[in-house]
Amino acid sequence: MSTQQAQQIPVVVLSGFLGSGKTTLLNHLLRSARGTRIGVMVNDFGDIGIDAMTVAGQVGSTVSLGNGCLCCAVDASELDEYLEVLTRPSARLDVIVIEASGLAEPEELVRMVLASENERIVYGGLVQVVDAAEFPATRERHPETDRHLALADLVVVNKADRVGERELDAVHGAVAAVAGRAAVIRAAHGRIDPEVLFDRVVPEGEIDGQMSIEDLLYGDPEDDGADGAGGHPHAQYETLSVATRTALHPRRLMEFLDSRPQGLYRIKGFVDFGDADPVNRYAVHAVGRFLRFYPEPWPAGEERQTQLVLIGAGIDADSLRKELAGCELGGPQDAPDEHAMWGVLRYVRQPDEESAEPSEA
Repeated sequence: MSTQQAQQIPVVVLSGFLGSGKTTLLNHLLRSARGTRIGVMVNDFGDIGIDAMTVAGQVGSTVSLGNGCLCCAVDASELDEYLEVLTRPSARLDVIVIEASGLAEPEELVRMVLASENERIVYGGLVQVVDAAEFPATRERHPETDRHLALADLVVVNKADRVGERELDAVHGAVAAVAGRAAVIRAAHGRIDPEVLFDRVVPEGEIDGQMSIEDLLYGDPEDDGADGAGGHPHAQYETLSVATRTALHPRRLMEFLDSRPQGLYRIKGFVDFGDADPVNRYAVHAVGRFLRFYPEPWPAGEERQTQLVLIGAGIDADSLRKELAGCELGGPQDAPDEHAMWGVLRYVRQPDEESAEPSEA
């Protein structure tokens, strides 16, 4: 990705009612880090699987988890201050996860992240965790459940192993109906593939895909993933890669992004807009409803092409591929007019931009 984008750390908000399994999911992400440096912001260390329990619950305390990850106990009212600490270049973090439990309403945390003036972060999405076995009761006890689901970019239907297939399908359907365009995936014991949330960093000398020490230590040999919810979380989402040397029409690409389907969670990569901007390529970062473009000069000697990766649950890969092919320029008669880039430029953050709401696209 671009230098500008590489310096920006995605901030993921993790939310869910007590007992839904979000801390279990968070611990799974930490165990699965495999070289990805994760910063965690919680209001209490107590449930995080670390040895430094002597500082548990001390707001402002930061501890190292020993695998390149950091954990920080915070007060939501000073969120920006702690983001400043975790985004210092010396921390070398790749992603920050904020566990919303006890801190604030997820909507408020999302607003605070989007309004942050910290130029080293970018919104990484709201992940809502629900308990498949308790979802109907939780929904009855907490009327705000539907509002939280409607805000989510990704919903994890956790504890899928605790209910029968028919009940699980019913919960999944009810969640999807409220969550709208959010991707909905199932999990057992909080096991989701970190690739769904952020780009994994493979340590130097390790082959991507090989078993790591973490895999050997924390893998569950009895979980063969046969129920589709456990040991092989990659089966719960799809990844589509698209590459083309034909420049894209900016207006048609924006039409595609405006209407991107339910379940399409992340889009990342580079876009070539051809003569509409011959100087720059555009790094694109989309998560849920959030969208941002980052123009940067084309690297000297690099072939000009569009390269995109799309990640989602229940997406129609063939249909998406055809829609993106329809964004390609069809020759001189299809040249964009002078206003064609306006839609794209709306999603380029300006230096004097003080705050931002989720960019609906």
